[in-house]
Amino acid sequence: MLLTISPTSPPQTLSVINNKNDAAFNNHSILLSSLTQCTNISQLKQIHAQTLRTMLPHHRNTLFLYSRILYFSSTADLDYAYRVFDHVENPNSFMWNTLIRACAQNVDTKEQAVKIFQRMLEKGNVFPDKYTFPFALKACAYLFALFEGKQAHGQIVKHGLGSDVYINNSLVHFYASCGYLDLAKKVFDNMLERSLVSWNVMIDAFVQFGEFDSALKLFGQMKNFFKPDGYTLQSITSACAGLGTLSLGMWAHAYIFRMCDSSLVSDVLVNNSLIDMYSKCGSLEIAGQVFERMPKRDLTSWNTIILGLAMHGQAEAALKYFDRLVEEESFLPNSITFVGVLSACNHGGMVNEGQDYFDVMIKEYNITPVLEHYGCLVDLLARAGHIDEALDLVSNMSMKPDVVIWRSLLDACCKQNASIELSEEVAQQIIESGGGISSGVYVLLSRVYASASRWNDVGLVRKLMTDKGVTKEPGCSSIEIDGIAHEFFAGDTSHPQTKQIYGVLDVIDDKLKSIGYKPDSSQATMVDELDDGKRHSLRLHSERLAIALGILNLKPGLPIRVFKNLRVCNDCHEVTKLISKIFNVNVIVRDRARFHHFKNGSCSCMDYW
Repeated sequence: MLLTISPTSPPQTLSVINNKNDAAFNNHSILLSSLTQCTNISQLKQIHAQTLRTMLPHHRNTLFLYSRILYFSSTADLDYAYRVFDHVENPNSFMWNTLIRACAQNVDTKEQAVKIFQRMLEKGNVFPDKYTFPFALKACAYLFALFEGKQAHGQIVKHGLGSDVYINNSLVHFYASCGYLDLAKKVFDNMLERSLVSWNVMIDAFVQFGEFDSALKLFGQMKNFFKPDGYTLQSITSACAGLGTLSLGMWAHAYIFRMCDSSLVSDVLVNNSLIDMYSKCGSLEIAGQVFERMPKRDLTSWNTIILGLAMHGQAEAALKYFDRLVEEESFLPNSITFVGVLSACNHGGMVNEGQDYFDVMIKEYNITPVLEHYGCLVDLLARAGHIDEALDLVSNMSMKPDVVIWRSLLDACCKQNASIELSEEVAQQIIESGGGISSGVYVLLSRVYASASRWNDVGLVRKLMTDKGVTKEPGCSSIEIDGIAHEFFAGDTSHPQTKQIYGVLDVIDDKLKSIGYKPDSSQATMVDELDDGKRHSLRLHSERLAIALGILNLKPGLPIRVFKNLRVCNDCHEVTKLISKIFNVNVIVRDRARFHHFKNGSCSCMDYW
């Protein structure tokens, strides 16, 4: 018969052992031996019952037995572990740590882990040790519990554990998870001893904050002390994806094959990160090769390749991978899969297909649409000219539309030359939804007015931005040449080859004029009032400077790969098409929305972006 425990029920009277210490020792040995052979919770409960009946409550060996019982139950039945713990009058540090760790490792009980840690501090008869803090900080990081984590940090200093490498690793992760990269870096810089994990945690923190350059610089330092492992390489490939540094990403890929064992070469997570990196660096062909050569895939593998193809406008290829996923694999598509599928339809202008997949997601796979799904469909409808249908979808959504959805509608109003009144109404919705503090809504609205040649209204929008202290995010483009990334802002003159770059721009201008090109000034800097000024500002957009540098320095036959933080404007898009034909060069541009592959005077987006 199994014995259940209640903290309010006292243990049974121990009449068999007659309070003899030697008998208690013998019972302890037998019970401990039984614990080592225990395989399930039912057996554990029987051993626990024997402990209650045969062991003295305050015998030195009894607490040790309870510690082992608690450890076993914490991995098998956490509720039972709570009851074991509460039954012990004075738990030792091992027992506190066991329960904190068990709660910290379970998503649903991380808050309980923090509470148990605080109980331990409040009780005060047992001090936390170097095994306590890593799990307490792990729970705080997950919960973004900054105050509690800082409390733990104070206790770490108080108990002289500030030099422990494992605790410091946990502190770096905790501060980074809570959004305090500066504090994470401070802990890292002050560490007297670092492990490979220390470097990995800090590098990953930089990547998560978008500090890709800092991540790569730190990686360069790390190589002097440690050999990178799978976690390092995942972070580095993510940084390469963020910066578009294909050469370093390829180095990381080659490193895996040269220096790492076969398990890492075939590791699903590492390969998924490589697919993502190659896709975001503009090398879709290699991304596909990595995917096809994977000995084993998970659903993330499929989602990554579908999203990558969608980002490049390869809608039909993305949908074929979706069909393969459904037909060949035992995985069921999830919410992220359909974000990729709907994005593919969106970038391909496939309105009917997008609506069909949206219905399939709901009816066949019972996936409840979230804002990302609605956003894809709204954007697809609006950019295809079905603005009224997009507005109907927004009004019938099961949730409140966010600023992204309203901004996509405003962008569509601009591109589709919708009425000024409708554009103003959508802009008002953005402001009311809390998105008016960013520059995007003002810039889009100014473009609507510019398209209608209402320059006075453009000026009013710009004045409103100034009055509210809103500044437009500057356009920035980068290009990688011989492993070195070169960054440009609009009108940049800081590059060592500035004179030659502007010389190439003059050549481009002359060739454009000879074929009758006329600039589209609707997206030029709106503070310029003269047409010549607008034309001048257009030719100095950051991506044009980067393309000029590519024409100067890249070997013939190599594509020019440019990465821009903002969306490409209409004029730069048209000019880049013409450059690809005039100079017989392939140009790949990744902007905020998608990839554009320019070749022989046309773009893969078919002028639909």
